[in-house]
Amino acid sequence: MKKIDIYEELKNNAYPGRGIVIGKSSDGKSAVAAYFIMGRSVNSRNRVFVEDGDGIRTQAYDPSKLEDPHLIIYAPVRVLGNKTIVTNGDQTDTIYDLMNQQMTFEQSLRTREFEDDAPNFTPRISGIIKADNGKMNYAMSILKSANGNPKSCQRYTFSYKNPIDGDGHFIHTYMGDGSPLPSFEGEPKLVGIPNSIDEFTDGLWNALNEDNKVSLFVRYIDLATGKTQTKIVNKNV
Repeated sequence: MKKIDIYEELKNNAYPGRGIVIGKSSDGKSAVAAYFIMGRSVNSRNRVFVEDGDGIRTQAYDPSKLEDPHLIIYAPVRVLGNKTIVTNGDQTDTIYDLMNQQMTFEQSLRTREFEDDAPNFTPRISGIIKADNGKMNYAMSILKSANGNPKSCQRYTFSYKNPIDGDGHFIHTYMGDGSPLPSFEGEPKLVGIPNSIDEFTDGLWNALNEDNKVSLFVRYIDLATGKTQTKIVNKNV
């Protein structure tokens, strides 16, 4: 698979929706995760990321304008021991709870389907990093309808063991704007991951469509010490 420039990829797609990037920094020292959200409606755009323990949650920027919390208020990031879970919905809690009961990432997601937001039937995208003893593995998942038909849920899991330094993968909800919104197709895209959290955060945020971007989370996990660096950027400040 050809490695693509994620910044150019984002600049060329006005509405990728919500996206997850997971990989390893170029120097091989850090496990890296990023998650962004976008919005077209007033309700979707009325959000910020806030820290919540080791993870984050979404929150209404202006509570008086919150119309429907369904599908937009959730915890995108939670930490379970040496595992960091990143998703685009409340399946974060499903993964956390069921993995805590000794189920696997994939088994946990078999209990869930795509979102019930007809006619889009937005895919549920999820990722998990395991960082331990200087090494890392990660996996990504997408649960989607059958080309817009909600009668069938199609489940895909992609696993990456001992990733190459500087390599990451990017998965997002939509191929682009439309009505209904077209679901992501294919396997996660191979992208490069820089050493600097500031460089990666600035690059992602500046590449996202100015009108549609809402919030961005980026975390670097030191594989030697387990210490984390986290950056949150909110359009609403």
